[in-house]
Formats: sequence, structure tokens, C-alpha cells
Amino acid sequence: MENITVSAHIQPDTHFRVTPFADRAYPFVSLRIGGDNVEVALLAVPGTSEALRNLASAAIEAAGALDALTSDAREVAGRG
Repeated sequence: MENITVSAHIQPDTHFRVTPFADRAYPFVSLRIGGDNVEVALLAVPGTSEALRNLASAAIEAAGALDALTSDAREVAGRG
């Protein structure tokens, strides 16, 4: 990663779009994540596919952690 830090809240209607650019001199893939007011574009060049796989794995881990937090919050609310 280079040059910028971005913070945005993912919403249920967040959209994701993958666009390959097969330029012979500089091929890359754009992964766009966006909503109403914010769009983040990640540009991946050849040799960075493992980083994208790691991003996908981290997103799955984050979703599992969020599910666990939601489940824990429901259990606490049910006890009260």
C-alpha cells in the first residue's frame, strides 16, 4: 500500500466493482468499494494477487468477528 489512509463506514448497500484493464504495457485491476459519499479504488498490478487474497481473507475474518460481536450483544441484551 502506498500514500494514503482512508476511513469509511461500510453500509449494507455498499457496492463493490472489479474492472480489469488489460493494457499490454501496464495491466492492472481496479477494485472499487463505494457508497453514496465515498468510493475507494484499490489498484492491483501483476504480482499483487496474493495481497488481494490476503485482503479477502481479512475481510472474511472481520465479518466473523462482527458476527460474534453481534451475537454477544444479543446474549447480553437477553440477560438484562
